[in-house]
Amino acid sequence: MLERYHRELLSFLIRQVNDHDAAADLAQESCLRVLTLQSSGQTIFDVRAFLYRTARNLLIDQSRRKAVRQHEALDSMPEAQHPPAPRHLQPEEALASRQNIHAYTTAIEALPPRCREAFVLHIFEDLSQAEVAQRMGISVSMVEKHIVRGMLTCKQCRHTLMPEASTGAESPRSGL
Repeated sequence: MLERYHRELLSFLIRQVNDHDAAADLAQESCLRVLTLQSSGQTIFDVRAFLYRTARNLLIDQSRRKAVRQHEALDSMPEAQHPPAPRHLQPEEALASRQNIHAYTTAIEALPPRCREAFVLHIFEDLSQAEVAQRMGISVSMVEKHIVRGMLTCKQCRHTLMPEASTGAESPRSGL
């Protein structure tokens, strides 16, 4: 049944895309979709209209894909017009991030061993204060003191790294 509409559809698509091969692909895909729908038991009352609607939808999809992909090659643009890399991939930002991590790591490592252990278990391993107390065999009150000391150490590290940030709002989770 589709054979009688195929040539007509192909002519229509050639006029739309100005490319015989692309039009043939679209016509074939349209016919395939209609046949798939028919073989699944769906009743199509006007096969010609449905075939054309399917082809138009495929044309719209193709047009949208082209619009998304349409961009100028970086090699053809002057270097001054190249888009910048995301901020976190900028060399200065990456270096600053590594330096900050090193500073915080050094500050945490400088804590007394039991204080550091309680702080790391609570902040980085996300254990509750009661779980930390049980694991370390100390009171919850002592865990709280260790965590506060670790937080103050990190806050001081932050103040040293970014003096202007020390007046801003702090993270509700960590107080850092």
